[in-house]
Amino acid sequence: MPERDPSRYVAENALELAIGRQVRAFRTEQGMTVADLARVSGLSPGMLSKVENGLTSPSLATLNGIASALNVPVTALFRMYEETRDATFVPAGQGLMIERQGTRAGHQYQLLGHSGGQAPMVEPYLVTLTDESDVFPLFQHDGVEFIYLLEGEMVYRHASRTYRMNPGDSLYFDSDAPHGPEQLIRLPIRMLAVIVGRHGGG
Repeated sequence: MPERDPSRYVAENALELAIGRQVRAFRTEQGMTVADLARVSGLSPGMLSKVENGLTSPSLATLNGIASALNVPVTALFRMYEETRDATFVPAGQGLMIERQGTRAGHQYQLLGHSGGQAPMVEPYLVTLTDESDVFPLFQHDGVEFIYLLEGEMVYRHASRTYRMNPGDSLYFDSDAPHGPEQLIRLPIRMLAVIVGRHGGG
């Protein structure tokens, strides 16, 4: 029988593991041993050990008994699961090169992270423009966008207004209005673009 992949187990049992960690944290915080908590909650030490190690999916009655013994609300046992957050680390120069819907020639997008299908969808990009890049101030997509200029100089249009941007300048806007670089003054241009909303333009 093949060994089970530990990383897969953690992914599939994240809730059980989080509950177990929280139960252990409350127990040790109150100076109780496994035997102490088992006695007060009416569970066997073996079952409580399984709960703390995320090896079983405790019933609501079991969770209620543990919570009562710890003198905390049942919802407090889910705290570590609710606080679990994913992170994406991208080493310098290793962002995923992608072609986005509506991408113009010479607009290079490096995806720096993603929100794993959660709402709202958040997409951070490192955008590079060179002398081969098209000028296209008519991108449109749902959501909002934040751009921060790292290098170069450009005139950026949003709806009826234009903004001359230098390194350190930023712009935050509703991205359902036409927008994009209108004039590339000093190349190359590198900017951080964070798009919040559904996949779309640029």
